Amino acid sequence: MKTIFRSLAAALLATLVFVPLKTWAQTTPANAWRLGLGVDAGVPTGSATIGANFILGGNARLQYGINNNFALTLTAGADHFFTKMIPGANTRYQGYGVIPLKAGIKWFFAPGIYFGGEVGFAEEASSTKFGPSRFDWTPGLGWANSHWDISGRYENFSGNGDSYGFVALRITYGFAL
Repeated sequence: MKTIFRSLAAALLATLVFVPLKTWAQTTPANAWRLGLGVDAGVPTGSATIGANFILGGNARLQYGINNNFALTLTAGADHFFTKMIPGANTRYQGYGVIPLKAGIKWFFAPGIYFGGEVGFAEEASSTKFGPSRFDWTPGLGWANSHWDISGRYENFSGNGDSYGFVALRITYGFAL
C-alpha cells in the first residue's frame, strides 16, 4: 500500500515539475464548457475499512464556467472497493462498488488552485444486486491547468444507518468543448 501512495506522490510531483509555468493559470473561462476524464485511487474510510483496503475508479466531469473564478460541475463515474481476505477463511469479502451522480462547484481562490464541493446520490453495486442508494458528499482541493486537473478529496456515502467513504487522489485530463 505504501508503494502505491509513493508512486502516486511521485507522479504528482513529476507532473508539477514538468508542466510549463505559463499553464499555471486558472482554467475556468466564463461561459465555457469543459469535459474532464479522470481516474481515482485511494483508501476506504468508515465501515468500508472492515472489508476493503483500496479503491480505484473512473469518472467524467462536465464543467461550466460562471466567471473566471467559479464553475458549476456535474460528475458521474464508478468506484470499486477492492476487498480483504476474511479473517480465518480462505476467501475474500464480496466485492462492491458505487456509481455516483453529483452536482457541485469549483472555486479558484488562487491561480490554478481550487476548492471543489459536490453533493448527489450514489448507487451501491455488487455482483448480485444494485442498491441501496446513498447520499454522497465530496469536498476536495485541487490544482488545474489548461489540460490537467489533480485533486485530493474525501468522498462520503451515508444512509441506511451507515456511513463510509474514501480518501483519494484524482488525476484528470480535460479539454474545452
